[in-house]
Amino acid sequence: MLILALLVGVVAANPVTITNHWYGGFEGDFTVTGEAHNWKVHLKFSHPVDKVEVWKFAVEGRVNGGKEFILRALPAFANLAAGASLKCHFVARQSGDQVPATSYYLEGGSGVGGTSTGGGGTSTGTGTGTQTSGGGSGGSKNYKEALKLSILFYDAQRSGRLPANNPIPWRGDSAVNDGADGHDLSGGWYDAGDHVKFNLPMAWSTWVLLYSMLEFKDGYVSAGQKDMACDMIRTPLDYFLKCWIPDQQTLYVQVGDGHADHGFWGRPEDMHMGRPAYKVTTSCHGSDVAGDTAAAMAAGYMVFKDICGDTGLANRLLTASKSLYTFAKNNRGKYTDCVTQAKDFYGSTGDADELAVAGAMLYKATNDQGYLNDAKGFYPAGTAWSFNWNDANVGAALLLYGITKDGKYKTDIEGLVNSFRPGGNVQKTPCGLAWRDQWGPNRHAGNVAFVATLAAKYGIQPDVYKKWALSQINYLLGDNKLHLSYEIGYGSNYPKRPHHRGSSCKPGYCAQGDAPNPNILNGGLVGGPDQWDNYDDRRDDYVKNEVACDYNAGFQACLAGLVHFQHTNSLPAAPAPKC
Repeated sequence: MLILALLVGVVAANPVTITNHWYGGFEGDFTVTGEAHNWKVHLKFSHPVDKVEVWKFAVEGRVNGGKEFILRALPAFANLAAGASLKCHFVARQSGDQVPATSYYLEGGSGVGGTSTGGGGTSTGTGTGTQTSGGGSGGSKNYKEALKLSILFYDAQRSGRLPANNPIPWRGDSAVNDGADGHDLSGGWYDAGDHVKFNLPMAWSTWVLLYSMLEFKDGYVSAGQKDMACDMIRTPLDYFLKCWIPDQQTLYVQVGDGHADHGFWGRPEDMHMGRPAYKVTTSCHGSDVAGDTAAAMAAGYMVFKDICGDTGLANRLLTASKSLYTFAKNNRGKYTDCVTQAKDFYGSTGDADELAVAGAMLYKATNDQGYLNDAKGFYPAGTAWSFNWNDANVGAALLLYGITKDGKYKTDIEGLVNSFRPGGNVQKTPCGLAWRDQWGPNRHAGNVAFVATLAAKYGIQPDVYKKWALSQINYLLGDNKLHLSYEIGYGSNYPKRPHHRGSSCKPGYCAQGDAPNPNILNGGLVGGPDQWDNYDDRRDDYVKNEVACDYNAGFQACLAGLVHFQHTNSLPAAPAPKC
């Protein structure tokens, strides 16, 4: 009678929500509310399912031919206080595509249950289901879900004509006439919360993401996100092919004027200002941005040849990468010395790091010793300040260590990671975030966490570095004093007012004041807290609350690495949160 009362009493209050379905499975959420101790959930289906993968629980039993699964709360969630609530996520695997009516009840507390009638038919959504991390190898967050969301963020940044499978319902075609001198320059990614296309951070972000696809392919595959990642990364690569015109020795490196763009607050679909394009040539040098772009193209060649299955695009990328790399070597110089319109936004301090990355990527793509010799010669040795669009040193070190196993590259990799770890000289917040700078501290922590994750794969302090990477990613996903996920859309408590024009506006309306953005910018990683873990969800605070392509790059790459380690049962238990 107690079970019946629970189910009947709260159908309207707390239903099970089926969030996605596809042929062979579905996923959903339910919320348990009320005091509970050492509790279990009985998850019931109207027809049998084969398997349940669930976060925050261990699967204790499958009964009634698969119509019921008994889930025991993991120790960290085993005791709920009166009035507390806990959102729970599950993935169910089955034959066919009919979603059963789903309900649950609580054993061991006063929590509440609900029911949901699943829809039939074959899903056409973008998700493919995500195995959750509880009960698997290590971790304490749903890294597959976070990975899926991050890919959606990049899809929301698309410029130009959108593909037929665009998964962002509030985005449409925009800036379709971008171009210069008769050349089509449409496409690519908008940089941040604005609508300029800055190729230096875009190219850096692209090769970092591609590097993660090469090294952690199984992370994307096991998350069901390989095809979505291929679609995502095609956008900047297609754009870079338009930007490089080899017979004119011209590389376009920016579209849109930053100052004029920042004077407009609205949807990209509604822009009407001029969008000038800026280029580097044999008389206006830019080997930094050319090097990063060549690196992205070389990495794109390997990914589309071996993972994404488009040899035509792969071959075009390799040809372009080779000629662009030669152009970069022959025309050394910082692009912002010539393209001064970029200096206030992405001022470059050198080109050797980008050229070293490009040489190493081209060596991996071609096995041509000349590229490796170049990369070794260009490599700027020493401990880097961070890993970001203007500081690719440790990226080159990772590539070169992966190729050569030379200890000098290992020393530089460890130097950076150890500076971010406890005891290192990078400041830590009381709750444990490695706080490199007020501008995008979350970005720096995520980027260096990727460095640590890849270093661990290469055999450099694997257990120590995995645990530290987990601590940073878990902080970003909610292990902080605010219990806030800094990745938008992850969990139920996340920023609702990011500094992002497209997210904040719908046709005829832009959110004002404290009103939340009308469009959820799923996957966007906001800048982050101050050095004391304080954060305000304010749209006008572009320091703490803007998003950017380079903010998500290392973060997403690290997530792929953590999923890879889960998939291979080599992810250690997550360190306990400090707050």
